[in-house]
Amino acid sequence: DFRSTHVTQWLKHGDIFSALGRTFEARHVPGHCPGSLLFYSATDQLAFSGDAIFAGSVGRTDLPNGNWHQLLESIRTQIYTLPDVTTLLPGHGGSTTVGREKQSNPYAKP
Repeated sequence: DFRSTHVTQWLKHGDIFSALGRTFEARHVPGHCPGSLLFYSATDQLAFSGDAIFAGSVGRTDLPNGNWHQLLESIRTQIYTLPDVTTLLPGHGGSTTVGREKQSNPYAKP
């Protein structure tokens, strides 16, 4: 069963918030869609990366308002700037790390 809920806070780039007993930083990663956000926990060395990047791939940009160049710029400036040991938890597929993607992702070279 699901309960209806309401928004208590709109997040934007640079916002710090708590959820799941952890502190996260919101990072704007447009490209897959204009409002895409990544949620990074420095303490836990993990990031919920949504559909921006996957293990060995990147998010689609062929949907309305998707932008290939913007996606690559987001990956380079907002994801690849995280420590290499950061675990990425994408919206689809298995986890990976920033370091692994920098070394081997054929779609998003640093």
